[in-house]
Amino acid sequence: MSVSETGMYAIGEVFDPVREPELFSGVLGKRILAFIVDVLLLGIFELLAVLVVFALGLLTFGVAWFLFALPFFAIVAVLYVALTLGGPNAGTPGMRLAGLAIRATDGSRIGFFIAAAHVILYWVSISLLTPFILLIGLFSNRKRLLHDMLLSTVIMNRDPLKRSRR
Repeated sequence: MSVSETGMYAIGEVFDPVREPELFSGVLGKRILAFIVDVLLLGIFELLAVLVVFALGLLTFGVAWFLFALPFFAIVAVLYVALTLGGPNAGTPGMRLAGLAIRATDGSRIGFFIAAAHVILYWVSISLLTPFILLIGLFSNRKRLLHDMLLSTVIMNRDPLKRSRR
């Protein structure tokens, strides 16, 4: 998508930070809170998954322990984010606690696969480009990070989004 000469957003992008600043007010700080909550919850889910596989290993005389050879923690993390971010609430539990929601830039909800790509691109960008890549959110008028821009998603405050019935 391209930006027109007048500075307006491309056709199909419905969230304007100039006309609706309440959608983006405080989003970066809330994203940090949401990340911390999600990391804690994910740690609990990872521990539960390890305990289940360990118990299954005892029941199957060690056969289930081959599941640990898979990128087990990454699979659990991607499923956690993809199922919650791409789900009907459009946000992880941490995002819901912080009052955030995700949408595509055209206003539609993202699905499972975009949500999975969202978390994968996040970790790849942090790993390859260092955490300084997160500073891009300070200069984006819609408080978007690199992976948001690449996937045409935007994270906004949930309450103003609900009030606008989008």
